Amino acid sequence: MPLTRERIRHDVAGCLGEDPADIPVDENLVDHGLDSVRVMTLLEGWRRDHAVTAGFADLAEQPTVEAWARLLGAE
Repeated sequence: MPLTRERIRHDVAGCLGEDPADIPVDENLVDHGLDSVRVMTLLEGWRRDHAVTAGFADLAEQPTVEAWARLLGAE
């Protein structure tokens, strides 16, 4: 399965124990409870499953689903 914006949103929601519909694509994910440990967990999974090359600092700098989709080359 390719990495998509909706996959990122779904993965973030799963990490936070929330419904994907409750995760806005353009708001700061830190404000929704995402911390650095969870970001690293998500990133490692995406690296393993989708061969992404973005680093933690890239994601931490722009913590929104929309920005991550661009950084991770999501379809």
